[in-house]
Amino acid sequence: VQLQAFGGGLVQAGGSLRLSCAASGRTLSEYATGWFRQAPGKEREFVAAIRQIGGHTYYADSVKGRFAVSRDNAKNTAYLQMNSLKPEDTAVYYCAAGRLILSSLRNYEAYNYWGHGTVVTVSS
Repeated sequence: VQLQAFGGGLVQAGGSLRLSCAASGRTLSEYATGWFRQAPGKEREFVAAIRQIGGHTYYADSVKGRFAVSRDNAKNTAYLQMNSLKPEDTAVYYCAAGRLILSSLRNYEAYNYWGHGTVVTVSS
């Protein structure tokens, strides 16, 4: 499956952005979809994920209540709605897909397919 992430940009603190992850080649709902981010000088970290089974969602504590992950099966696209953005949310955001078990959802090494990152910059 090929993934393309887009929707990043520059936004002021408190603002919102919606990232999209468009899939081609396979049906995205057959895979868990994860969102990860990497800030300069830091390791890649888990942000959110939606399971292939049941569409259950999972979040990092740092974004819980502010971000929402979803999937539109008709469009073969996953989304990351980001609200109440903070400067510390500034990073390159990546979407990824894989057939994962629950315990692996937060582990970026477990994902098989990755899109190119999209840059999110939150100004204070």
